[in-house]
Amino acid sequence: MKRTRKLSLTNQIMIATVLGILCGVIFQGAVSDLKVIGELFLRLIQMSVVILIMGAVIEAVGGLEAKELGKIGVKVFLWFMGSTILAAVIGIVFGLIFQPGAGIEHTAVSNEVIDLASTSLEEVVLGFIPVNIVEAMSEANMIQVIIFSLLFGLSVSLIKDDKKNQVVLDWIVAFNHVILKMVTLIMKVAPAGIFCLIASVVGESGVQVLGTLLRFLLTLGSASLLFLAIWLLIIAWYCKVNVWRLVKNMWRMSVISFTTTSSAVSLPIQIEDSREKLGISDRITKLVVPLGMSLNSNGLSMFLSLSVITFTQYYQVSLGVGELVQIVLLSTLACLGTIVVPGGGLVALATVMPMLGLPTESIALLAGIDWFSGMFRTLLNVDADVTVALIVAHDEKELDYDTFNGTPKQIESKGQIDL
Repeated sequence: MKRTRKLSLTNQIMIATVLGILCGVIFQGAVSDLKVIGELFLRLIQMSVVILIMGAVIEAVGGLEAKELGKIGVKVFLWFMGSTILAAVIGIVFGLIFQPGAGIEHTAVSNEVIDLASTSLEEVVLGFIPVNIVEAMSEANMIQVIIFSLLFGLSVSLIKDDKKNQVVLDWIVAFNHVILKMVTLIMKVAPAGIFCLIASVVGESGVQVLGTLLRFLLTLGSASLLFLAIWLLIIAWYCKVNVWRLVKNMWRMSVISFTTTSSAVSLPIQIEDSREKLGISDRITKLVVPLGMSLNSNGLSMFLSLSVITFTQYYQVSLGVGELVQIVLLSTLACLGTIVVPGGGLVALATVMPMLGLPTESIALLAGIDWFSGMFRTLLNVDADVTVALIVAHDEKELDYDTFNGTPKQIESKGQIDL
């Protein structure tokens, strides 16, 4: 009996997007009632995303050994944050220059909903620390939740090392598996939810909104290439290596990450190539590369900042310096607990949008190109993880330049040359 091939979730979402667009164009305002079903789907995602990110951050930090949280841990975290902030800033700059969301009139949402409050830099900084973590969770204040989670994870790591007791960490890991399974189940209805959202949005706003999708994808691709060029030049200069050799040694993992859109699938190749092509020690590779999957997501940071800028232009919302700083911070901190489920970028975007007063149903506009934008997100995520490991190996004198440069002596020692 011949087995039928099941459509992947990504393909289902793309088909639902096309059908939603056609439905919105044909029936226009008559499909506005479908919006309720789409909003139910969004609420299902949002109800669990706070503790999902919270648990992911605690597990990533708490899983480190206390001795690894010293000089190396701080160094890794600072490089992670620096690269993620750079990606978010480039996303904003490209969004402001190319304006993918501009030129479309939108009247479906009232000004009261989309007005962004003016926020001073002092208020933004003070807003990092929660007065009450329960209140921060109930309000989905992700900055405060992540700050709390980092400190909680650090405490778990210290207790695990000092008291030789990791019951709390084991419980958190098990709890995270349950929450992840729940989100995975919710994502199974994503095609239906996105179909309803797309149909209602296109029906209300018209076909002009489709141009926003193409401009967004082209802007994201251009910003990603610029970021990679700048970042690899910085790494090559800092580690004193040839930039073209660096690109060559990272080529295989880059191609796999770009085509599979999965950091998890790319992880074994990252670890192998980090040791055998880049010359990074086994100790640094095992510490930095897996940790980067949870704490370092340059591609997601750029995607979030560019998405927010696109939607503020779409809804004709003006931004000040305070709002731009807030977008960078939210896009950066939301990446500390990367969501490793299909459609994770959309889930992360659903947590950032409400904090800026933007309608969450807007994310449906980007759902149809999520797989394509995911290609650039994953490429940036994977390459940044490995290059940070390269930096740390260089600083710790654990970078084998013979392996990196592929010298005959190193290759011969591996038995790869026929004598």
